[in-house]
Amino acid sequence: IIKDYKEGDPILHLRLEDESTLEYPVGPKDNPLPFLRNPDILVGENDLTALSYLHEPAVLHNLKVRFLESNHIYTYCGIVLVAINPYEQLQIYGEEVINAYNGQNMGDMDPHIFAVAEEAYKQMARDEKNQSIIVSGESGAGKTVSAKYAMRYFATVGGSANDTNVEEKVLASSPIMEAIGNAKTTRNDNSSRFGKYIQIGFDKRYHIIGANMRTYLLEKSRVVFQAEDERNYHIFYQLCASGSLTEFKDLALGDAEGFTYTSMGENIFIDGVNDAEDLVKMREALSLLGIKESHQMSIFKIIASILHLGNVNIVAERDGESCHISDDLHLHHFCQLLGVELEQMEHWLCHRKLVTTAETYVKNMSRAQATNARDALAKHIYAFLFDWIVEQINKALYTSTKQHSFIGVLDIYGFETFEINSFEQFCINYANEKLQQQFNSHVFKLEQEEYMKEQIPWTLIDFYDNQPCIDLIEAKLGILDLLDEECKVPKGTDQNWAQKLYSKHLSREHFEKPRMSNISFIVVHFADKVEYQCEGFLEKNRDTVYDEQINILKASKFQLVADLFQDGKDVSAPAVLSGKTSRINVRPAKPMPKSHNREHRKTVGHQFRNSLHLLMETLNATTPHYVRCIKPNDEKQAFVFDSKRAVQQLRACGVLETIRISAAGYPSRWTYMDFFSRYRVLMKRKDLSIGDKKQICKNLLESLVKDPDKFQFGKTKIFFRAGQVAYLEKLRADKFRFACIKIQKTVRGWLQRTCYRKIRKSAITLQRYGRGYLARRYAEYLRFTKAALVCQKQCRMVRVRRAYLTIRQAVITIQAYTRGMYTRRLYQEFLLHHKATIIQRTVRGWLERKKLCRARDAAIVIQCAYRRVLAKRQLKQLKIEARSAEHFKKLNVGMENKIVQLQRKMDEQSKDYKTQNEQLVVANTSLGTEVGKLQKELDVLRSHQGNNNQLTSLQEEIERLRVELDEAHTQAKRLKEEHSSEKLGLEQRVEELERENSLLKEEKEEMNQRILQFSKSSEGQKGSVPQKELRLQTELNEERLRYQNLLKEFSRLEQRYDNLQEEVSFVKFHPGHRRVPSNQSSLGSDSNYPSISLSEVGDTEDTIQQADLDRGRELIHKMFNAAMDLSRQELESENKKLKNDLNELRKALAEQASDSTSSNEMHDSYNLLLSQLKAANEELDIRKEEVLMLKSQIVSSTKPTENFNLIVSLNIIQLMQDWGYVNEDGELGLAYRGLKQVARLGFFIYSVYVGACICVCLQMFVRLLEAQLQSQSRKYQDELEALHTQIEVLKEDLEKKQEMLNHFSSLPPDALVEFSVQQEITRLTNENLDLKEIVEKLEKNEKKLKKQLKIYYKKVQELEGLKMSRPELTRQVTVQRKEKDFEGMLEYYKEDESLLVMTLITDMKPQAVSATVPCLPAYILFMCIRHSDYINDDQKVHSLLTSTINAIKKVLKKHNSDFEMTSFWLANTSRLLHCLKQYSGDEAFMTQNTPKQNEHCLKNFDLAEYRQVLSDLSIQIYQQLIKIAEGILQPMIVSAMLESGSLAGVKPMGYRNRSSSMDCESGGPGGYTLEALIRQLGDFFGIMRDHGLDPEIGQQVIRQLFYSINAVTLNNLLLRKDVCSWSTGMQLRYNVSQMEEWLRGRNLQQSGAVATIEPLIQAAQLLQVKKKTSQDVEAICSMCTSLTTQQIVKILNLYTPLNEFEERVTVSFIRDIQNHLQDRVENNQLLVDTKHTYPVLFPYTPSALSLESLHIPASLNLHFLTRV
Repeated sequence: IIKDYKEGDPILHLRLEDESTLEYPVGPKDNPLPFLRNPDILVGENDLTALSYLHEPAVLHNLKVRFLESNHIYTYCGIVLVAINPYEQLQIYGEEVINAYNGQNMGDMDPHIFAVAEEAYKQMARDEKNQSIIVSGESGAGKTVSAKYAMRYFATVGGSANDTNVEEKVLASSPIMEAIGNAKTTRNDNSSRFGKYIQIGFDKRYHIIGANMRTYLLEKSRVVFQAEDERNYHIFYQLCASGSLTEFKDLALGDAEGFTYTSMGENIFIDGVNDAEDLVKMREALSLLGIKESHQMSIFKIIASILHLGNVNIVAERDGESCHISDDLHLHHFCQLLGVELEQMEHWLCHRKLVTTAETYVKNMSRAQATNARDALAKHIYAFLFDWIVEQINKALYTSTKQHSFIGVLDIYGFETFEINSFEQFCINYANEKLQQQFNSHVFKLEQEEYMKEQIPWTLIDFYDNQPCIDLIEAKLGILDLLDEECKVPKGTDQNWAQKLYSKHLSREHFEKPRMSNISFIVVHFADKVEYQCEGFLEKNRDTVYDEQINILKASKFQLVADLFQDGKDVSAPAVLSGKTSRINVRPAKPMPKSHNREHRKTVGHQFRNSLHLLMETLNATTPHYVRCIKPNDEKQAFVFDSKRAVQQLRACGVLETIRISAAGYPSRWTYMDFFSRYRVLMKRKDLSIGDKKQICKNLLESLVKDPDKFQFGKTKIFFRAGQVAYLEKLRADKFRFACIKIQKTVRGWLQRTCYRKIRKSAITLQRYGRGYLARRYAEYLRFTKAALVCQKQCRMVRVRRAYLTIRQAVITIQAYTRGMYTRRLYQEFLLHHKATIIQRTVRGWLERKKLCRARDAAIVIQCAYRRVLAKRQLKQLKIEARSAEHFKKLNVGMENKIVQLQRKMDEQSKDYKTQNEQLVVANTSLGTEVGKLQKELDVLRSHQGNNNQLTSLQEEIERLRVELDEAHTQAKRLKEEHSSEKLGLEQRVEELERENSLLKEEKEEMNQRILQFSKSSEGQKGSVPQKELRLQTELNEERLRYQNLLKEFSRLEQRYDNLQEEVSFVKFHPGHRRVPSNQSSLGSDSNYPSISLSEVGDTEDTIQQADLDRGRELIHKMFNAAMDLSRQELESENKKLKNDLNELRKALAEQASDSTSSNEMHDSYNLLLSQLKAANEELDIRKEEVLMLKSQIVSSTKPTENFNLIVSLNIIQLMQDWGYVNEDGELGLAYRGLKQVARLGFFIYSVYVGACICVCLQMFVRLLEAQLQSQSRKYQDELEALHTQIEVLKEDLEKKQEMLNHFSSLPPDALVEFSVQQEITRLTNENLDLKEIVEKLEKNEKKLKKQLKIYYKKVQELEGLKMSRPELTRQVTVQRKEKDFEGMLEYYKEDESLLVMTLITDMKPQAVSATVPCLPAYILFMCIRHSDYINDDQKVHSLLTSTINAIKKVLKKHNSDFEMTSFWLANTSRLLHCLKQYSGDEAFMTQNTPKQNEHCLKNFDLAEYRQVLSDLSIQIYQQLIKIAEGILQPMIVSAMLESGSLAGVKPMGYRNRSSSMDCESGGPGGYTLEALIRQLGDFFGIMRDHGLDPEIGQQVIRQLFYSINAVTLNNLLLRKDVCSWSTGMQLRYNVSQMEEWLRGRNLQQSGAVATIEPLIQAAQLLQVKKKTSQDVEAICSMCTSLTTQQIVKILNLYTPLNEFEERVTVSFIRDIQNHLQDRVENNQLLVDTKHTYPVLFPYTPSALSLESLHIPASLNLHFLTRV
């Protein structure tokens, strides 16, 4: 109001919210004063009943502000949740939103369907009372979607405790029911044409165990008729869209336009809907619910038969009284699909049977009657099929477990009124009348309970009672009674029924007759007047279908079709709803007689009335929760609000009635603390001196509000009449305004006085400076005058002296120049003569030298040219040789040595050849000389005629020497041939090598060219290397996260398998009788046959046990098959992926090698990597074949149980393969450092190296498979060898005995006695040796026992000494023995292994080793492993490691909520892993070892596989540690970060939460403070540090916990309006700074925890910054980089000014923010994912501890360990 208004003024001057003015005319009668507006603090309130002024404009304005400006579709109205359909997909239903609302009070969070569902779930658990959620509204308002989200919430929060996946089945029923029960209407594309009530059952632990569904009033008429622009049920169009599939060929379906029942609406498509895909989803849901494929096909056949039935052409006869069906193809398809007789169906579609008391007649039907009968049959078939599907769904959701409580979700049609309203609208509005009556009574009851709880005097509030309207419909001789009575009349008509209505009810208040019609009537409902047309009421109420047609269907050859129409289905017994606090025992319906007389059948109206009464009984026995869905406009436009349509629906759904009831009493309710915080400014200082705040509030109200009827004081709240809060807000604003004026007055006076003093002081200062300036200027004038005289005197003197000096200098200069001129002329003449002489001499000499140089240069040029040609040839040859030799050395390692060896061998052979030749020459020479000598001697002898004998001997000697000479010649020739052949072979080999060398030289030249080209382009790519490294690091983290998530899933499956094994063993060893309910049933639908009929018969004890065992085996078998398929598919996919990667690497090599540099270093690296790639490629092909062979051998050779274990291990290996980079043995760090080095050489070498790494990982995978197969084959081989050995020993023994027997038989008696004595001596000797071994063992045991006895004796003596000692001596003094040098090993016996594991793991307490070396159990276990390795006992190593890992898993499973125990074993497991690496013998892990530690490395075994297993176990323990810590922090985060007021001077300004259903009288548990949260974080960090956990792992834990704090806090901030204020931003920023200070105090700045809370910091800054101008828009966009656009807009929409002096964020400002951020690339997510976990990395940290110096305390009782 901008101008004072006086009573009687005709005009009211107003200023609107958009700053425009309005002159509102006011009249005493025609135009009264407008409604008062609520204060700004209440505009946009979450709860409509919290408004100070409760009237329709205020309600509409509040809804409009929330819907259009803040885009909030949910608003509370007392106990009702008002949901406005946004006609747009909103990101507010994800799993993170469910987690945010889980466990929260209804008033703590923004209104949401999840808040209502959580309230129902919480009340069920707290009060142990059944709950109901009633969802109602017009068609298109979003009822089905709201009910679906409520069920999704229950399925997520109350998931089944076992592995039955009941929650998935509950959700799977939605697509099925939507397909068969939803259709497109003019108001909604997915309108539910039936009502349903779903009961979700819970056990004592409030886990879902089953569900049950009831359906109401299916709109059967839609099957045969649709209005314009509407469709039939979705299932018909889905089948038509999928008719081309192979399995649907027999249905003979085509396009939906070709069928009468699907083309009446002339629009068979829905925008954005794919009917074929929806059918696929429906079939998946049917399969999930356990409906067999055969039954599914039967369902589709029945639905297709209905379509064909609608196309049956009925031809009228000429007389018009009869009709017939010609050879109709559709009728043929109909009969074929249903399995009925064609002739009979064709006959009874055109005829009917009349039964009288005397005889039976067959009567012809006219075409119209036959068409109606055909349509009735189609409706009847569809209704029965609908009921059967619902029954199957209920069977799938049924459980034999006892139901403790349930939550029902009622999705029922809202109040409807159309231009033409028929029987369906009448039943719908009748149901809404009953629900509204129940709603009104419940609201009134809650109001009464609130007043009584607060001890407020209760005054009766008048509320609308619609019982007269209900009596008009359902009372005796009401509308339904008259309708049933008219249906019983043989020739009853709609007109007769209308006349009866007029005569009976025209005098009633809620019944009227239209003026212009005699076949319609008007019912005055609670929402509006509705006119119903009587036409069709009787026919729809009778629901007539001829028995002859039904009998034909009963005789169908298909069992399902025959079962649908059996009479036994008429009997149904509703389910019994049981709970602790209330029980509903519903009497079963009476069995219907098997009579063909339709008079005894119940009408549709009667059935609906009975089912509605049962529904009301169920709802009255539960605690209801209401969701009212509102349709904002009829055009289905997103975020468009039509106020008129909204008001109509608010009246129809009872929201305004709720507001009226609240307004009649005390609608505004404030707690004393909220009132004190808000209105303490109105109190005086003396009022605050009272310690009791409740009394202060009472005194203040009594002084401010004089009328005591305007407020009431309750126990915990103050109740106000309508408008009183606005009055108090006005007083508060006036007080603030008065205070502001006073402050302004004081400040302005102070500013004026300060300004006057400044002006006076400035004037005095100016005067002082002015006078001084004048005096200084006069004095300067005097000085200037005196100075001028002195300057004039000096100037004149200088001028005269200068003139004299100038003339004198000029004369001297002229003389000097004249004398110099003459002297220079003379000198020039002499100089010219001298120069001419020199020039002549020089030119003559130059000409001669020029001639000589020209001749010499010509000769030199010719020589150089010729020498250059020779040098080029030689250089080219040398280059070729050099390159070929180098390339040959790189690629053919060892070939050069071989060539050298061959060359050396050839040289040696040539030397041998030469030596042999020389020897032969020498021998020939010597032999020749000897022959000459002999010849001379022979001549001498002949001449002397010596003795003939001597001559003969000499001739023989000559012959012998000749033979030797021939042999020597032959041998020389043979050696020459061998040498020549070998030389020829070597020459051929050299030629081949030269050819290969030339080819390699050519390849080298090509590679050099490519490297040269690449060097030119590589310079431009150097800048992108850091980006590539960053991208690869990101991909590495993603792969690591994927691997750890898969590992987490594997551990979950492993736990599930263990649970199943325990369950099977429990069933096997704990037999017992389980009682099964004898029957389960529920209310039927509107048809004659109920929709639900369930019965279970209990089996015997053995049968139950056997069934459970079979079920367990079947489940295990399914799990095994699924794991096998998963492993096989992942293996094949990974092989394909690796093959593609290698192909890409080849292409990259071919493309990028052309761009490589020509340096020798890069060329060498490239050649090396190229050879590695080729080798890896060949190895990959070999390994793939081996993998296939191994898989076939594994599948064929192992048993089923062993097969399952093998598949589990294969899954682990497959997980390793999925993330090829993960290998905790250190290859990860080495590979990444190698990649960083190689990246400097170029991208293509980097790619080659990555390919090599992938091949190495694949080789590791194959090696693991080989190791497993080898271990199994080794086991079998050992057993086989043992058997063979036994057989051989037995054979040898048998052979010896046989030999002895033969020997005995052949010996004489004396020898036999001697031999037997020898055998006896041998036997006794062997026995003696055996006895000696036994004695030695006994002596060893005796020594061991003596040692133990000595130890015990010493302990006894010590104890006795303690007893005999003096009392004051409390410290035990022991003398320690000097230890000898140990090797850091611990020896134990195999039988002590279980005791070792039990002592170190199972029974170990962290406190027991708190005062010793951290991770002591890990060191002890590793020292035992070292000794087993030292003695080369592989079985002992395997057994100890396996037992250790299994024991750790059991301990962690037992202490799954103990942070200290989990942290302790995470530290020990990681330390054991580091020890296995440090002492593995790998050089990569030995760089930081001492020489002594290097001596302690493992000698015999490679435990790389166990390192991987321990690495996976460490990851699982880390994930469990994070889960425990988050569970501890979860209830503390919101209270500590958002609600605790730890910042001094910043207090909440009195903005109130909506009061929740929780009892706040006692205050509940105190809220957590920020100090408690930081203290808990400190405890976590201290525990991890004390246990010796690696600092890097501790930093990762803190980072993950900070992320969880950020996610939970930010999600709550985004879902709570009460915390989105400036003061909360200040408090939040302070809290975050305290957490940052905690990080700095513990040197955790580098952990990355600060980056995880960056969104929270920016949200706090966003709450504090200015939000008005365009500069603010740019500042916010540049500041909030870690927040998404949706989060920024959401915070701005939720921002609430707590004072009227603070302005709201305008819609235009938010639009500017959205426009500025529309180009930002981000994920479309509102809430932060609270389940996200960062991938953990265990860095290698070797220990500096020496194993030989480790001391084991005696308190551990490890006396059976011996130090070695």
